[in-house]
Amino acid sequence: MQLDREFWKHKSLLEMNEKEWEALCDGCGKCCYRKFIEGGGRRERLYFTRVACNLLDCETGKCRDYANRFKLERDCTKLTKKNLPDFGWLPKTCAYRLLYENKPLFDWHPLISGRAESVIEADILIKNGIHEKEVIDWFEFVIDEE
Repeated sequence: MQLDREFWKHKSLLEMNEKEWEALCDGCGKCCYRKFIEGGGRRERLYFTRVACNLLDCETGKCRDYANRFKLERDCTKLTKKNLPDFGWLPKTCAYRLLYENKPLFDWHPLISGRAESVIEADILIKNGIHEKEVIDWFEFVIDEE
């Protein structure tokens, strides 16, 4: 099944089929880095880290075992049309977030550029990622919001 040209411009997120939904992922891997929340209410603060899921290839932004990720990593959560509103922590560059907020995709997105490498060339990946199994204190690896 081939994707319609610029399907994201004429279909809502809810109208997309599974292949279109999966194609929205730019492959940056940012959603696979750990985040944590400190405090609560008005004092709540979301922290982004460079602590990666153990399955993430930090050099490519790709999952090493995408098909089995939910079995292998208990914290891995599938982003769906139904739970997308709960994922307010998605990076500002994420296509799912951009389309949900009625914003255009960046020109480096593979659907625009036609090339998966454009994400790496645009320097979108988190630098110096470290795997969760190698970390004791996540707070040492906090980064600016992505």
